[in-house]
Amino acid sequence: MRTKTVRVHDKVQKVYVYTLTEPAGKNFDPRFKPELTPKQMLALGVFGGVYMRDCVKEFPKDWFTKAKFQKKGVYTPDANLNFFGVNASQPLSVWRKKGWIYKDDPRGWFQWYCRYYMGRRGPDDERQIKRWVAMRRHTAQIKNSCRVGDFKCHAKQRQAVLHWAYDSRKM
Repeated sequence: MRTKTVRVHDKVQKVYVYTLTEPAGKNFDPRFKPELTPKQMLALGVFGGVYMRDCVKEFPKDWFTKAKFQKKGVYTPDANLNFFGVNASQPLSVWRKKGWIYKDDPRGWFQWYCRYYMGRRGPDDERQIKRWVAMRRHTAQIKNSCRVGDFKCHAKQRQAVLHWAYDSRKM
């Protein structure tokens, strides 16, 4: 694959440049096996519909054709736009205080995942993959506590793992 340079200019990153070195959706770290693509996650409903709305030029247009987004100009998350109809997110300010935000991905894990999915590889991959792996404990709790398809059982936890590309509809 030829490398491709991506230039980002959005509300959060005015001048940011990165390189895609892998084909989109391919050559992931063997420990990292997301069950959902970013496009699928956006279509299902994640982050109350307010996350990454100003990033549509950075990623493939088809990722956003069925994305569940809050109305333009509205910045408050709407739990009804989430697949499980509950809020399972903390504000970005909390993520920053806890040190979960890396400078190249100021919106956090999902932004990192979108860029990783597109083929960017970088210095934060190891940390983010470890964080993704750590979410498995939540999938185990859902599987051990809920009947498959009982979306009301642990709905908040199901929405949370959906934010991490685990397909909690199948648990």
